[in-house]
Amino acid sequence: TTAFAKGLDPAYQVDKGGKVRFMVELADPTVELKWYKNGQEIRPSAKYIFEHKGNQRILFINNCTMTDDARYYVTAGDEKCSTELFVRDPPILVTKGLEDTSTYVGERVELSCEVSEDDANVKWFRNGVELSNDPKSRYRIKVEGKKHTLVIEEAAKNDTATYSVMTTGGQSEAKLSVDLRPLKISLALEDQTVRLGQEIHLKCEISENVEGKWYKNGQLIEASDRVKLYHKGRIHRFVIPVSAVDDEGEYMFVPDAYNINIPCKVHIVDPPKLHLDGLGENNTVTVVAGNKLRLEIPITGEPPPKVFWSRGDKMVTDSGRIRAESYPDSSCLVIDAAEREDSGPFRITLKNEAGEDTALINIKVVDVPDPPQAPNVTEVGEDWCIMTWEPPANDGGSPILGYFIERKKKQSSRWMRLNFELCKETTFEPKKMIEGVAYEVRVFAVNAIGMSKPSMPSKSFVPLAVTSPPTLLAVDSVTDTSVTMKWRPPDQIGAAGLDGYVVEYCFEGNGFSQGISTDQSEELGEPPFNLEADEWIVANPELTDKTKFTINGLPTGSKILVRVKAVNAAGESEPKYHPQPILVKEVIEPPKIRLPRHLKQTYTRRVGETVNLVIPFQGKPRAKVSWEKNGSPIDKNDINIRNTEQDTIIFIRKAERGHSGEYDMKVEVENLVDKATIDIQIVDRPGPPEVVTIEDVWGENVNLSWKPPKDDGNAAITGYTIQKADKKSMEWFTVIEHYHRTSATINELVIGNEYYFRVFAENMCGLSEDATMTKESALIAKDGKVYKYPVYDDFDFSERPLFTQPLVNTFAVAGYNATLNCSVRGNPKPKITWMKNKVLIMNDPRYRMFSNQGVCTLEIRKPSPYDGGTYTCRAVNELGEAEVDCKLEVR
Repeated sequence: TTAFAKGLDPAYQVDKGGKVRFMVELADPTVELKWYKNGQEIRPSAKYIFEHKGNQRILFINNCTMTDDARYYVTAGDEKCSTELFVRDPPILVTKGLEDTSTYVGERVELSCEVSEDDANVKWFRNGVELSNDPKSRYRIKVEGKKHTLVIEEAAKNDTATYSVMTTGGQSEAKLSVDLRPLKISLALEDQTVRLGQEIHLKCEISENVEGKWYKNGQLIEASDRVKLYHKGRIHRFVIPVSAVDDEGEYMFVPDAYNINIPCKVHIVDPPKLHLDGLGENNTVTVVAGNKLRLEIPITGEPPPKVFWSRGDKMVTDSGRIRAESYPDSSCLVIDAAEREDSGPFRITLKNEAGEDTALINIKVVDVPDPPQAPNVTEVGEDWCIMTWEPPANDGGSPILGYFIERKKKQSSRWMRLNFELCKETTFEPKKMIEGVAYEVRVFAVNAIGMSKPSMPSKSFVPLAVTSPPTLLAVDSVTDTSVTMKWRPPDQIGAAGLDGYVVEYCFEGNGFSQGISTDQSEELGEPPFNLEADEWIVANPELTDKTKFTINGLPTGSKILVRVKAVNAAGESEPKYHPQPILVKEVIEPPKIRLPRHLKQTYTRRVGETVNLVIPFQGKPRAKVSWEKNGSPIDKNDINIRNTEQDTIIFIRKAERGHSGEYDMKVEVENLVDKATIDIQIVDRPGPPEVVTIEDVWGENVNLSWKPPKDDGNAAITGYTIQKADKKSMEWFTVIEHYHRTSATINELVIGNEYYFRVFAENMCGLSEDATMTKESALIAKDGKVYKYPVYDDFDFSERPLFTQPLVNTFAVAGYNATLNCSVRGNPKPKITWMKNKVLIMNDPRYRMFSNQGVCTLEIRKPSPYDGGTYTCRAVNELGEAEVDCKLEVR
């Protein structure tokens, strides 16, 4: 060109960080030049330096970087020339290469090299595959200036490979060898003998922290709810918290990647145990005589124990009438055709290497009781008798429950049962016999086994009865020295007939006192006077068959009481009394109190009730009536008394206990007096008994005693009520009511419990308001042992679903509702779903589903044959699931 004598070279090349020199030579040195980089003018600076040498124009670019790689051109007027500058990195050299390395599994490995530049770009390779510096990678690349390091924290067997680095100017490689460290057994497994139910704990320690597997009898063992496997560092443990019989065997631990195993043996033992839960109290077994006894006792133990039966010093063999039979999980004592002599204790003993167990079993052979001795007839009447007997000498080994009684006529051979409910006593009163006929009686004893043979018959006896008292005894006439009495024959004479009458009398001076009224004496035939038997004088030494008799030789002015008896072969009848004393003088109308029948006995009222008594009397001239209470005048402000010519009234509006006592009524006519005594008793509920004492405690029994209450409520104590309470709950329960004695034995108490007792007193008004309690409690302990309360571990109620009642195949009638039922349990409460032919039933109005207390119900409304099929009930909770199914056929 005209402007440039020499232009730029077509291209320039410089290393990164180097210096480049652009030069052009001008034809005219006066021309102004401008330099450009990628179209941007270049101005002088530290980086860009311009020089002029004659016609030469020079541009220096110092410290070239990659950004200086561009197209440059220079202009001179309208002309320009251009060139390309290429900046290149200098090659990175490996100044120190990788070295072959050997290590053990688990060790930390560092492979290092050095390059010629700091922070150079270096690539790592494993077997020719590039490694990334990803944080998740197990390979970590560390750069420290010119030093580059590949780090493996824990080397594994598969890390064995060829590792290499590559730079822009070189490469290096080395081999890494990772081997297993020689394994040493620091702690070997030990053989164990473990009791059934206890923990199996196997532990071993090896020199390396490696995983491993457990084997039992060559079979791999996986961890489960029962089997716990632990690995911490170099220690491996195998734990079964509760051992079972099947856990016995040969165990071994095999470390991963090592051809070595650590063995041991586990032997499960269980002390022998007798299970006597089904036996009675004191391990008693009862068998009826003549029957076969087959007593099977469940036994446990590992290894299976040997069983020995003995009776006294004699062993029971496996043959004979009494023999022992052995089975894997039980032992059986067999007695063919049991006899009473077989009763007694039998000992069973179990032995194995873990120990022994023994127990006494009482065999009780029961039979019907022996017959009682012949009964005795102690008293006879018109159609009855009273018979007694002694219990049989042998009750057959079972308590006597009662007796049956039979009777027959002496000349007959046909016995007749008299009672169809057992007689609990040893006395009985046969009735409805024919008077004058000879009879015999006999007795059968009954226990739980059956009825004994009959006793020998009693001696024969004949029912006979005395007559009833004579009737209508009255005064026929009275003189100064005699009294003539008349009467009517008895209403009832009987088969023994009537032999005659005896007339007796008694004088007033012998201490008799007036009793009941004339009318009541007529009704009851009771004596109106209280007299001793030797105060009566027999008026006729010889029986009279007349119904009229005169008593002669009586003192004038004396008073006598007369009575008459009828006599036959059975004896004398009850006497018939004349109701009033008879004055051996002129006849006057003496005073007479007609005491009502209900006042002849103690008149009883409760506190607060009203007392209103009307007592009629007679006597002429007008009788004078007076009252006394317990020998003292009556306070009329407290007790109201009103008298008339015919009666007297005693009135108490609201009775109190202080009103109790004997009220003496006296009716006077001139010198004649009639008296009556009324016993009024105002009663209330009694007070509690005095001190209640625990006298003795034995077995399941407690003997209590107490003293009667200080306050009986003014009425006889009719009984006591006894209650018991467990010390834990202190809830009272009645054990005995209406008990008459002041000591009692409480039976059938629970062993291990502690009891308090209290006693209520009772009279005709009821129980006392309060009860007296024992100060101390009674502990029912087992003989020779102190009851130890069991310690219970917290129970885990979690349970996967379990159907306790499955579905049942069902036939349904078309058009009539059908239901399917099952029951399930589980904790937490399982969710219930129903399926038909494995298809879930949802929102179908033809089905209704219920679940109540674990009972699941599916109701199918008016099914058709199309509804037949297989129905499934599924229960699901977080621990698992369960299913049951059934077939439904619709006809």
